[in-house]
Amino acid sequence: MADRSQILLVDDDDRLCRAAGKVLASEGYRVVSAGSGREALDRLPERGVALVIADLRLPDLGGIELLKRVRELRPEIEVVMLTGHGSVEQAVEAMRLGAYDFIQKPLDSAALLRTVAKALEKQRLAMENRQLRHRLQQRLGVDALIGDCPVMRAVKQLVHQIAPTDVNVLIQGESGTGKEIVADALHNLSDRCAKPLLKISCAAIPEALLESELFGYERGAFTGANTARPGKFELADGGTLLLDEIAEMSPQLQAKLLRVLQDGRFQRLGGAQEIRVSVRLLCATHADIPKAIEEGKFRQDLYYRINTVQVMLPPLRERQGDISLMAGYFLRRFAADMGKDVRTIAPPALGQLLAHPWPGNVRELEHAIQRAVALAGGKTITEFAFAPTVANEAVARDGSNVSIPIGTTVDEATKRLVQATIERCAGNKLQAARILGIPPRTMYRHFSNSGR
Repeated sequence: MADRSQILLVDDDDRLCRAAGKVLASEGYRVVSAGSGREALDRLPERGVALVIADLRLPDLGGIELLKRVRELRPEIEVVMLTGHGSVEQAVEAMRLGAYDFIQKPLDSAALLRTVAKALEKQRLAMENRQLRHRLQQRLGVDALIGDCPVMRAVKQLVHQIAPTDVNVLIQGESGTGKEIVADALHNLSDRCAKPLLKISCAAIPEALLESELFGYERGAFTGANTARPGKFELADGGTLLLDEIAEMSPQLQAKLLRVLQDGRFQRLGGAQEIRVSVRLLCATHADIPKAIEEGKFRQDLYYRINTVQVMLPPLRERQGDISLMAGYFLRRFAADMGKDVRTIAPPALGQLLAHPWPGNVRELEHAIQRAVALAGGKTITEFAFAPTVANEAVARDGSNVSIPIGTTVDEATKRLVQATIERCAGNKLQAARILGIPPRTMYRHFSNSGR
C-alpha cells in the first residue's frame, strides 16, 4: 500500500472503470476516472497524475488523439492504451506515437497491475535521470559565469549565498551580460534543482497572450480555447520561474502578478478555482525600473516584491581583465564544436578584442570568437572582423545618436561624427578610428581641427 501515484482511467464503460479502479486501489494507487477524452484533458492538469490508462475508442476525441494531446501537454506522463481484439493494430500505432504499452480487454487484473508497475518504474527512472543531470549542472554552478575581476567575484559570492534560499531575485544588466546564466546558476544551486526551471520573455509575447501563458486557461475561456491548459506558474510548481524583461509587462498584468506573489494563489483565465503553487520567482531586465516607476510604467509595490535581492551584472567594457579569459574559453569551446585545431589568439588580435567597446557585451564576444574560429585557416586567430552594425551600435548606444541638420557641409558632418565617436570611446582615438574605419592620422587631423 506504499505507492500513492495517481492514475487517470479514461473509458466510457463505467463498470470497467469501477472494476479497474478497485484493483488499482487495492495496491495503494489513487484513481480518478473520466468518461471521455475531453473530460480527461480537463482533469489532466490536476496535480499528481502520473499515468493515464485510456481506451482506444472514446466517444469524442478517440484514444490516439488523446494520446497526442497528453504527450503535448504533459510529456512526463506515461500512457497505457486499452484495446479490444479488433484494434491491436491501432494499439501498436499508439505505441509508435509514444504510448508505453497496451492492454487487451477483457482486463486481467495481474496484467493490469504488472503493466502499471512497469510504466511507473520507467517514469521513476526518467525522473532520476533528470535529477542526475541537474546534479551535474550543479557542479558547474556559478562556474558558468566566466570572470575573475573583483566585481564578478562579488557576483559569484552573492549567487552562492542566495541560491539555497527562496528569496525573489532581480537580475539587472545590459543586454548580453549573462542574466540568464545567473538565473540558471541560482536554480541549479538551489533545493529546487530537481524541479523545472521555466523561462518566459515578457517582451517576446504579445500582451494579450502573456497572461494566458503565465496563468493558463480553462476550456472556453476565449475563442480557440478548446481544452484547458496550465500556465507557466503551474508547470513550474516546486521549481523556478524566470520572467525576462519584466519591465515590459503591462500595469494590469503587474497587478495580477503582485497578487500571486502575495499569497501564492491565482485563477486560470475563465476559471473560478484557486490554484496554489510554490514557485521561486526570478526576474531580469536591462531597463531602469526606478525611472519606469517615476513615469508610471511600473508598480512600486511590485518592484519591492521582486527586488528582495538584486544581482547587478557589469557591462563587458568594465571588465577588461576578463576579456582574455572569456575569449580563451569560447575559443576552446567552438574549436571543439567545429572539430578545428584552433588553439591561440595572436597578440594583435587580442589587442583588437581589448580595444573593442563591446556594446553587445559577452554575447557579442561569444559570436565574435565563433565567427573567427569558423573562418580560421590555421591554429592561430590573427585578426577579428567586426560587423559594421556593431560599430554603428557602439557609436549610437543608449539612444546617443548624432544629429546632423540638413544643409550641414560634409566636412562639418564628418567632424561631428568623429567628435561623437571619440566621446563614446572615452577619449580613445585609436579605438574611435577603428570603429569609423579611417586611418589614425585622419582621426588625429579631425580631432585637432575640432578644437579639442
